[in-house]
Amino acid sequence: MSETDPHIHVEQKVMQAGAAYRNLIASSLGRAPDAPDVVTAGCGLRVPYAMTSTRPESVTCLACREHAHREHLRYAEQVERLSRMPGAPVTGEQAAKAARWARDVAQRFAGG
Repeated sequence: MSETDPHIHVEQKVMQAGAAYRNLIASSLGRAPDAPDVVTAGCGLRVPYAMTSTRPESVTCLACREHAHREHLRYAEQVERLSRMPGAPVTGEQAAKAARWARDVAQRFAGG
């Protein structure tokens, strides 16, 4: 971990990062997980959790932005694929909405 790294990163598990995911876990388990002190970033570095963000506009590490872009696109594809399976827990409309959201965030990480 570099103390002189001025960049803001994303967590490697970008789809499992941030308050929304912790809130989901807390509502499911009745207990909130603690935020870690140090995390692995999308670029592979170990960085302080405080130097990460889920907001594309805040992330300054180019490798992390590229990682988050790919992960959001992968998530969109997975949601669409899973929604077409028999017995899917989400409707096609819900999946389309989630995929649109993920692609919009991916585009923001790409700088567009």
